[in-house]
Amino acid sequence: MKFLSNLFKKKIGSVDDILIYPEGRRFYRDSHPIRKTMIDEDAVKIIHRLHKFGYKAYIVGGGVRDLLLGRKPKDFDVVTNATPNQIKKIFNNCRIIGRRFKIVHILFKGKVIEVSTFRSLPEHRFEKPVEDQDYLIKRDNKFGTPQEDAARRDFTINALYYDIRNDSIVDYVGGYEDIQSRQLRVIGNPDISFREDPVRMLRAVKFAVLLGLKIDRGTSKSIKKNVHELEKASSSRMLEEYNKIFRTWRTSLIFQGMAQNSLLEVLFKEAFEKERRKNPDFGDKFLETRVGKRLVIADKLLSEREELTPQIFYALLFSDLSEESLTKKSGGHLVASLKQALEPIFQRLGTPKKDKERLIKVFASQERFTHTEDDKASQNNFFRKKDFFYDAFYVFKINAIADNNDQALQSAFFWEISLRKRPVLPNSIGGGGGGARKEGSGRPNRNRKEREGGGGRFKDRNRKGRQNGEGSKQQPEASSEDSDSNDSD
Repeated sequence: MKFLSNLFKKKIGSVDDILIYPEGRRFYRDSHPIRKTMIDEDAVKIIHRLHKFGYKAYIVGGGVRDLLLGRKPKDFDVVTNATPNQIKKIFNNCRIIGRRFKIVHILFKGKVIEVSTFRSLPEHRFEKPVEDQDYLIKRDNKFGTPQEDAARRDFTINALYYDIRNDSIVDYVGGYEDIQSRQLRVIGNPDISFREDPVRMLRAVKFAVLLGLKIDRGTSKSIKKNVHELEKASSSRMLEEYNKIFRTWRTSLIFQGMAQNSLLEVLFKEAFEKERRKNPDFGDKFLETRVGKRLVIADKLLSEREELTPQIFYALLFSDLSEESLTKKSGGHLVASLKQALEPIFQRLGTPKKDKERLIKVFASQERFTHTEDDKASQNNFFRKKDFFYDAFYVFKINAIADNNDQALQSAFFWEISLRKRPVLPNSIGGGGGGARKEGSGRPNRNRKEREGGGGRFKDRNRKGRQNGEGSKQQPEASSEDSDSNDSD
C-alpha cells in the first residue's frame, strides 16, 4: 500500500519518479545484522571526521550489500555531501582522481578508502524516454543529493547507505527488500540505465552469479533488448571487467550467464558464432561446449591454487579460431596466418600490443609441446626459457584435458614433470617478477613472497575472498573513465 501511495504522490519529472522511498526508509539494528564494529576502522574514522566538520557521510554500496548477504566485504566505500576539494582540505593523506567524475582516495598503510561526493542524475532522466536517443554518459561531473545519488546507481542492491551513528540502513530504492528476496534489479528504467552505461549489463550477470541472485524479469528482458549497446562501451573498461571475471574462480558460470542473456552475441562473438548457430540451446548448454569445458577446467585449477594469467583465459576463448587459422595457413607462414585471423578481433577488443604479441606466441607454440624427444634436451630447455612458456603450457594442458586427448595429455605430463624452473614473466596485471619452481616439481613455488610478486599471475593473498568472487582492489588510473566508479564490484 505504501508503494501505491508513494506512486500517486510523485511529481512528473522529479527524482521521486525513480525512488520507491523518496524520503528514505530506515532499517534499524533490530532488523539487520550490520554493526559499526564490522566496518573497517579507517573508514569509520573518515566518517567521524567528516561529521566533525559538519558533513553527511555514509558507508555505501558493496560493503553494505555484502554484510547483508553474510559475506566478507573486500573494501568499504564512503559517500558524502562534501566536495572533493572540501575533502582534501580535511585529509592530508589523500588525492583526487578521475576525469568524468572526481573522487578522493584517502591513503592508509596498505590500503585505500574511496570517498565520493553524492552525484546527480543525468538531465535526460527527467524527460520522456526517446527510443533512438543516445543516452551514453560521457560526462558525469555534477554533484547532487543523497536521493539523486541513490537513483543514479546501477542496481538496487548497490544503493544502500549505512549510517554508523545509529547502525541504520537508509534505503531509497527498495534494495533492502531485493537483498532479502535475492533479486538483482536495475534502478529506474533498465532500458535507459543500460543505454547510459552498457557495461552494467555485464555487471548484472557477474553479480547474479557471484552473489547467488536471480536477475529480475524486466532487467533480463532489457539486457537482451539492448545487448548491442555494448559495442559503444569503452574497450578499457571492458578489458578491466573481463580481468576481474577471470579472477573469480567462476569464469565458466559467468560466461554461461552471459550466453543465457545473449551477451556473447556481442562479447567475444567470433569465438562463439559457429556454436551459437548450430546449437539452439547454446545458452543453457554452454558448459558442454569446447570453450565452456576449458573455462570449467581453468576455474578448477585456480581453486587448486594454480596461477593463471589473463592471457591464458583469452587464449582459451580463442583456441578454436587459432586452430582454424593454422589449418588454412599456406607456405608455412604460421605467425602470419594467426595475425591475419586474430588481428581484427584484437582491434575490436582493444587488446594491448604486448598482450597481442604474447597471445600469438602462445598459439604459435602449441604444436611444439607435442615434441617430447629426450635426445633434444637442449632444445627443450631453450623452449622452457621463453617468457611465454608458462602461458602456452597451461593452454596446451587445459585443451588436452578438455578434449580428453590421451596423446596430448601424455605430452603435457612430459613437460610438467621435467620442468625445473619457471622463466621470469614480464609485467602485466599485478606487476613484474617471476618465481622459481621447486626442484623436480611441476607446480609453482608457493611461498608468500614469490606469490605476491608473481608477474601478472592471479595472486592468492585471500583464498576465501577469491572463492566468493572478490578481487583485491587496485588503485584506478588518475584518468579513470568508469561512470560507476563508486558502484561496488
